[in-house]
Amino acid sequence: MSSNSDNPSPTAAAAAVDTTPLLGDQIPRTRPRFLRRPPSLHGAARFIRRASSRSRAMREPSMRVREAAAEQIEERQSDWAYSKPIVILDLVWNLAFVIVSISVLIMSRYEAPSMPLRLWIVGYGLQCLLHMVCVCVEYKKRYSERNSEGSEREQFRYSRNYSNSSSGSDEVESGDYVSDHRQSDDETSVAKHLESANTMFSFIWWIIGFYWVSAGGQSLISESPQLYWLCITFLAFDVFFVVICVAVACVIGIAVCCCLPCIIAILYAVADQEGATKEDIERLPRYTFRKIGDFEKQNGEIQESFGGIMTECDTDSPIERVLPLEDAECCICLCPYDDGTELRELPCHHHFHSACIDKWLHINATCPLCKFNILKNGIQSGSEEV
Repeated sequence: MSSNSDNPSPTAAAAAVDTTPLLGDQIPRTRPRFLRRPPSLHGAARFIRRASSRSRAMREPSMRVREAAAEQIEERQSDWAYSKPIVILDLVWNLAFVIVSISVLIMSRYEAPSMPLRLWIVGYGLQCLLHMVCVCVEYKKRYSERNSEGSEREQFRYSRNYSNSSSGSDEVESGDYVSDHRQSDDETSVAKHLESANTMFSFIWWIIGFYWVSAGGQSLISESPQLYWLCITFLAFDVFFVVICVAVACVIGIAVCCCLPCIIAILYAVADQEGATKEDIERLPRYTFRKIGDFEKQNGEIQESFGGIMTECDTDSPIERVLPLEDAECCICLCPYDDGTELRELPCHHHFHSACIDKWLHINATCPLCKFNILKNGIQSGSEEV
């Protein structure tokens, strides 16, 4: 009988679990920016996940679900960071830094600091300009990809409704999309490298600026007050944004580990239609769970280590499946199945609380354990049956 932990062999289990990002290659993973080069939540969340991977039982189902949720949050945060309002705010913010730098350099042309503060301010402004260019290139790329993804999603809806159409045309269209996607990646590879180099250089440049300001001491305040306070302001802003981003990353990490249902509910509330529709979810079979006593007989035999029975709903000949005790719990909310609880099973035979998995599938139409896509794989299965 199938259960939440049915694995034919270690090799098959390794092949069944897709370790690629939760949203696939449709949305490339980049370092999102907010205002001026804060550390991304993508890196912080990955650091938290890697740290937890060193603990025991990292590959337990509940931990795999939380890994998938962390990836989902990273993708959402990346999309949000490159949304039109945030990009405009980012560009305006960095442009303001450049304008202020030029203005102060002009007004302080007669100041003679003992440390090369002008050089540091010029370097800081150039970093802002380079960051603006990289953001514009990345936003343009993502904008074109959103349009491609929207048309692709409509094609999937169309092909699911008209599954009798030939599969060859679908393969051609999919091949064209992959080709366009790779071309877009090639066009922005230079911008990605520049942005990464700019981020590393900005960290080194911050240390250099902090050293020059500290080494100059109180003499800089009297020699060049405008340059001095501008450098202090820029250094303070960078520290402020780093602290904010690290704090947010820690809060997200704790929330994913301790309160995943709340995170899913928030994502469900703010999600656009990228996952499965209500009709797609309702096609999945529902089950009712019934607990088995420690020594209750099942099929004429005494079952001592089973947690309960899943009975299929809304059918004349319901299927019953016996669940081991360790599988009689939801990997999303970590709550054990109670008598009468409604469960939903995915085509990959993983099962969860119906309320938990329905919200998840609305956000992303993949199994949170093995990342089986209920939409695309459903289309392929339908084509094979025809």
